[in-house]
Amino acid sequence: MRVLTVNLGRPRPVPYTDQPQGVTGIDKKPVDGPVRVTAPGPKGVGGSGLAGDAVCELRHHGGDDQAVYAYAREDLDDWEHALDRSLPNGCFGENLTTHGLDVSGALIGERWRIGAALVLEVTSGRIPCRTFQGHLGERGWVKRFTQKGATGAYLRVIEPGEIQAGDPVEIVHRPDHGVTAALQFRAVTTERELLPRLLAAGEALHAETLAAVRKYTAQRQG
Repeated sequence: MRVLTVNLGRPRPVPYTDQPQGVTGIDKKPVDGPVRVTAPGPKGVGGSGLAGDAVCELRHHGGDDQAVYAYAREDLDDWEHALDRSLPNGCFGENLTTHGLDVSGALIGERWRIGAALVLEVTSGRIPCRTFQGHLGERGWVKRFTQKGATGAYLRVIEPGEIQAGDPVEIVHRPDHGVTAALQFRAVTTERELLPRLLAAGEALHAETLAAVRKYTAQRQG
């Protein structure tokens, strides 16, 4: 299990985003050399956890629970076949393109040590948005991505550190609750009846997801 590439984005204007200034950092490119990764701060204030990476729409992206986004090269390869087009590392807006790691099947609260010092923790799957669809230029992309459910994973920073392409990934903690990033994604999108199952992941969940689950559960019990 390893990081194939570390990918960073720069702000650029596009016609397909709701961001107030009309810019996005979704088009991420592999970079050479080490990149510092730290907790960026609360959502709405903090952006990316990777130094030099742009998160432009702070209302929906970035912050401590979405500090890093990882996507498996194996899933990109599947999409290449399905879409009949090339999909280079970083094109899904992922910071880390991985090899040998079931990213969508990672457990909420699962921790990865990458390189010498960095430790990340899985918090949630990725919800597709209009900007993602516009960036890829695929009609019906939000629906198609949702149906497939190969969502990748957002991660929070537990221990800061530097990472670079080729770094090994070691799973240093796996919870026993069975709540994966893919299950969390299904529960908050197409199968809301699954929401109570997410409570088993507890505080490891993305804070917004945890609040939504508690509200849903209270309403059902009431």
